[in-house]
Amino acid sequence: MVSTLTETRRPIQPGTRLWEETGLITFSLTTGAAFALQVMHPSVGAVVGEHSVFRTDAVGRARRSIASVMTWVYGGQDALSEADRLRTMHAPLTTTAPDGVRHRALASGPWAWILLTAPYAYSTGARYFSRHPLTPADAEAFYAELRQLMRNLHVAEKEIPPTYTAYQAKFDDMLANTLVAHPTVYEFLHASRRIPPPPALPAALRPLWRAATALPGRVQHFVTVGTLPEPARQILGLTWTDRDERRLRRLGRVVATVVPLLPERLRYFPIAYEARRVERAKGALRRALDRRPR
Repeated sequence: MVSTLTETRRPIQPGTRLWEETGLITFSLTTGAAFALQVMHPSVGAVVGEHSVFRTDAVGRARRSIASVMTWVYGGQDALSEADRLRTMHAPLTTTAPDGVRHRALASGPWAWILLTAPYAYSTGARYFSRHPLTPADAEAFYAELRQLMRNLHVAEKEIPPTYTAYQAKFDDMLANTLVAHPTVYEFLHASRRIPPPPALPAALRPLWRAATALPGRVQHFVTVGTLPEPARQILGLTWTDRDERRLRRLGRVVATVVPLLPERLRYFPIAYEARRVERAKGALRRALDRRPR
């Protein structure tokens, strides 16, 4: 007999909004805010603070994280294998905070929170960096796809709000009653502004790295702070002015105008581009088979 878990885990299909939009390069613009929200959770912040390499290999960590997310959406059956790999990798990760509380990476609530930042990141990205912000109906439909993604990543069903409206209520409750100004958040924000060089970079080239990444780092930090929800900025003591908001919206309009004009190979991350190319080839083969002489 097939288990319930197997029945509820299935790859994300072509034609969904997740398939169309996750692979866009604009996806990366809200990953900073999502990560900051994740490590504001006391358990996530504690475990990440002890085990993550974001302080010393920020670029490598970001590349691996984005590749993993792309696999969740575009990997077919490999998406489920990737989810299993992540669970196995995180299983031994534990830490004890200074207050004596022991935290586990795979504890049900913290593991769910990592994925529960995704709907916020998607809707915020659409609001700032897309010409098609989510309508309430879009948000509900898209959230149904994200619920499937959460199941694929082994998020417990009890942790997944049933509707987007219920999700918003849970998200607001987390902001009000769970998230904290964890030290790991400030370390991450520092690393996002002053991007650490790759570990293998020779010392002689590190001044060049700092010069080359100064502007991208400032932009990345600005976008990360700007795409955080205001209650999170208040918890962290981050200032965001009306002028900052206008600058972010101007940047968003430029991104929303330019990115759709790029060739598909440049609009999408490599895994997403190749998956879309293969899917089109499969469709062309299907049409050729349907037209063959009988």
